[in-house]
Amino acid sequence: MEKTILIIDDNKDVRENTAEILEFAKYKVQIASNGKEGIRQVQIQKPDLIICDIMMPELDGYSVLRILGKDIETSTIPFVFLTAKSSKGDFRKGMMMGADDYLTKPYDDTELLNVVETRLKKSEILKTEFAKTADGLSQFLDKAKGMDALKNISVKFKSRKYIKREGIYFEGNHPNGIYFINKGKVKTYKSNSNGKEYITGLFKDGDYIGYNALLEDTAYSDGAMALEDSEIILIPKEDFFSLLFNNRDVATRFIRMLSDSVAEKEELLIRLAYNSVRKRLAEALLTLSRRYKKENELFSMAIPREDLASMVGTAIETVIRTLTDFKEEKLVDIKNSTITIIDPDKLVKMKN
Repeated sequence: MEKTILIIDDNKDVRENTAEILEFAKYKVQIASNGKEGIRQVQIQKPDLIICDIMMPELDGYSVLRILGKDIETSTIPFVFLTAKSSKGDFRKGMMMGADDYLTKPYDDTELLNVVETRLKKSEILKTEFAKTADGLSQFLDKAKGMDALKNISVKFKSRKYIKREGIYFEGNHPNGIYFINKGKVKTYKSNSNGKEYITGLFKDGDYIGYNALLEDTAYSDGAMALEDSEIILIPKEDFFSLLFNNRDVATRFIRMLSDSVAEKEELLIRLAYNSVRKRLAEALLTLSRRYKKENELFSMAIPREDLASMVGTAIETVIRTLTDFKEEKLVDIKNSTITIIDPDKLVKMKN
């Protein structure tokens, strides 16, 4: 099937030369002369890959990536930055924001085609449908492990057998992972003050349970019990968070597996995952403030992003993107590595 590539660049010569190379390689090419027009084209007809210049009038490449990244329908389209700049700072900023690759002008046709082919191939892998079985889960994890940021993730998880009416997790306990039902039937339930039980959900082979509490960093609001002899796999929370926060393509594919491709549930999970990082980052900043803030002064401290990522339990890139959101929302100010909290009250509300 012919792949469509969108080129967004305000330089006519670059657009035409890049389009010519790609058309010779049998790709269908769309072009846009600025960021706003590029976003309009993406929303009308989603391409398979986007090549976008960084320095453009009206809307630069970083803004294009940011806008497309916030939309579930466009966030997984492979995105390659094209720029005349070659400093490590520009490269790092683009990759931290979620770009998939980077081409520096001038480039030759071999460089361009290698990047395009590599990114399309990785995108195809993550569009693969995986069986809702232990083998399907293992295959997905095996593919995810090929991503640089996910090399340490487990590929094989041990399954456990539960007999009929055995509890899997209990209301009020704190989660240490999520559960995948390989075989069997499971119910989730709540009990009222009189001990009367009512069912909150029914699940079968291929379903995931217990992830909402993990995303919200709260205790389970209900319990789970096997309705028949069942075989269930626990995905530890460290691996779960790696799948969600270390690679945007893997995250979106995994969320679709969790949500069973139901659009409304998928959007809810994306919001939960996004809000989870925001809450945990807000808590980390407030913890640092409580520990190190000087009296009658705004909290300000040079904080290595690696340390923040460790506190939050997510990737450095995710921390940087979320800090950028906080800065735009005027919650913090950022200068180099120094973070200043300018609206602690809003951070407290966000955390709670």
